[in-house]
Amino acid sequence: MLTRKQLELLELIDARVKRDGVPPSFDEMKDALNLRSKSGIHRLITALEERGFIRRLPHRARAIEVVRMPGGADAAHVATVIDGGAQAQPQAPRNAIKVQQIHALELPVMGRIAAGTPIEAISEISHHVAVPGSMLSGNGEHYALEVHGDSMIEAGINDGDIVVIREQTTADNGDIVVALVEGLEATLKRFRRMRGMIALEAANPAYETRVLRDDQVKVQGRLVGLIRSY
Repeated sequence: MLTRKQLELLELIDARVKRDGVPPSFDEMKDALNLRSKSGIHRLITALEERGFIRRLPHRARAIEVVRMPGGADAAHVATVIDGGAQAQPQAPRNAIKVQQIHALELPVMGRIAAGTPIEAISEISHHVAVPGSMLSGNGEHYALEVHGDSMIEAGINDGDIVVIREQTTADNGDIVVALVEGLEATLKRFRRMRGMIALEAANPAYETRVLRDDQVKVQGRLVGLIRSY
């Protein structure tokens, strides 16, 4: 059984593919369903896929096939959704070799995060990146950041990497977090609480550990994944 929003999205995709040969973009879906962010659309699409109403094509992060509609009606509408529109995609022959699907979601890249000297707090979306769904933990909101600096290099985080962050305001000792320092600086460090203070530890001996009062540090998220381009 589908929720009202899931049904609305399925009917929207099906109607647009039948009418135009292409589905609506993520932004159009968001506006049509009166949602505040595209992350809500990603969750609805995942739910529809899990229930067998749509299918995303292998190795195409934003390709959608409408498989069936409620009541048992089958469909065969295939299209690739992109931010500015969509392009129709041919269906694979029925005897084609099946390839394991890689489910991916599009996350906003909120700019650059310092793995070194802290930089200004990050609030602007610079672009979006496709992230494997298996990398996302729990049901919370996620976003991505580009790493600037080498202070976390011994934790396997290099300058230029994209880190995937789950939004949360708490952290356990040893977690790598996005920390907002005194409301002005954002930095990626390992979190430790010690004797009523908070230590933000680098993973590079060239950088000193910063020890701050509890009220000077606000956790904005925890590292859950990393993407590297070669």
